[in-house]
Amino acid sequence: MIEKRDERRRDRSDRPAGTAAHGSEHSAGAGEVSQAEGSTEISARPERQPSIGRDARHDRESRSAGRDDRDSRSAGRGDRGDRGGRDGRPDRNGRSDRDGKSDAESRSDRFRGKNSSPATLISEVLKEGQEVLVQIAKEPLGQKGARITSHIALPGRYVVYMPTVEHVGVSRKVGTDQERLRLRKILQSGREGMPGGFICRTAAEGRSEAEIHADMEFLNTLWQEIKAKADRKNPPALVHHDLDIVQRVLRDQLTEEFKTIWVDNEELYERILRFVQSFQPSLVSRVRLYTKPAPIFDTFNVTTELEKALKPKVWLKSGGYIVINQTEALVAIDVNTGKFVGKSNRLEDTIVKTNLEAVKEAVRQIRLRDLGGIIVVDFIDMDERRNRQKVMQALDEEMKEDRAPYKILQFNDFGLVAITRKRVKQSLERTLCQPCPYCEGSGYIKNVQTVIGEILTEAQKIASAVEGEVSLRVNPEVGKVLKSHTNNYLEELEEILKAPVIVTSDPLLHQEKFDLA
Repeated sequence: MIEKRDERRRDRSDRPAGTAAHGSEHSAGAGEVSQAEGSTEISARPERQPSIGRDARHDRESRSAGRDDRDSRSAGRGDRGDRGGRDGRPDRNGRSDRDGKSDAESRSDRFRGKNSSPATLISEVLKEGQEVLVQIAKEPLGQKGARITSHIALPGRYVVYMPTVEHVGVSRKVGTDQERLRLRKILQSGREGMPGGFICRTAAEGRSEAEIHADMEFLNTLWQEIKAKADRKNPPALVHHDLDIVQRVLRDQLTEEFKTIWVDNEELYERILRFVQSFQPSLVSRVRLYTKPAPIFDTFNVTTELEKALKPKVWLKSGGYIVINQTEALVAIDVNTGKFVGKSNRLEDTIVKTNLEAVKEAVRQIRLRDLGGIIVVDFIDMDERRNRQKVMQALDEEMKEDRAPYKILQFNDFGLVAITRKRVKQSLERTLCQPCPYCEGSGYIKNVQTVIGEILTEAQKIASAVEGEVSLRVNPEVGKVLKSHTNNYLEELEEILKAPVIVTSDPLLHQEKFDLA
């Protein structure tokens, strides 16, 4: 049975590749492009550019444009509409599906993989020693390693260039259908003679054809340079690195809405001037050099906001508060009324007002702390359905401004709202902080009474071997309780050992540790 499946897979892999690559997703915030050698963790096809890291995603523009394109949807990337709906499934009464199979037969086929897409064996597409050009699509997060892809994505100011994917799309955040059509025509006309495809970013809205074409030509030239470097270097080697963080922020975020760009370093100031002059000359006059003696972060209140962003509790203006806790699996946000009692006699009104205020602050903290993955918000329970809908509408409106791809699920039976948000890098807390070496990241240590209980247990184990005076070295907090006259812990210890005990406090000793000898 296994041999037949392998033959079927090989037969299918020999067929033309089609357009499945159109639906693949990458990170448009392209990090590093490197040349790898001999990796066996990469899945690809030999007759075309290896498809490494097919689950890697574009940034929001890439992801959203893929949804808007009919060809991308037909590539079958996992949206519900691509699964064929209920038409091909056996119904509840056990009737046959379109292939004439019964309910049990269909379930059996699905279990054996007959209805699933053919999987490609890694040994069929990659060989040891084969050179592959790959890009870091997602940096390492926690225990997870970096995600790489051979579908390169080069982000520019107005477009994202994908030299290995024949796809043209426009960000869904572009307002009108007329503007989307205009941008799509500009991409179609500008990509003639260039391999691969392009996706228009939100910043391209309202830009002229010449500006967008210039960005496309720049990225195409960059891709040719990357390929030339890859041919000259021996793998493994770094052949291209994206812009540094300052230039990347300017490229992706800077718009006419910004009044001033303050810089407190002269060398960096000169670099920023040259960079802004090259891609947005009209904003050069807004770049200013900060020369005041006070630190720039203190002047603009950034230091205070950073300190707040690292604390779990965030107070609301009304007197309520939210508590944010990050775990390995998810992020939990709990909403509480705190000191807020409300001006109305109805408790429901107080709860709704607190929840609505918590929505704005929670979304702000999600962006500020760059929280990602699964985020669960525990709002205060509301009895009325219309109030729950009001809170959901407020959450939808606040999240619309988020650049990261996200999805919001409705209130469940427990009053929880789940948000999934794309995570491409470490959160602010994980970036600026490290696990506490004293509690080893747990947030708790054993209390003094627990440690004393362990000392008494250890004394019972060694009591038969004790001869003469016994020395006990403990943390000062434990020693203070042992020597106190308000308890009889020391007398109990001496009774167990049948010997006098000398207690010594050692400030260098961990509170949970002790030395009984």
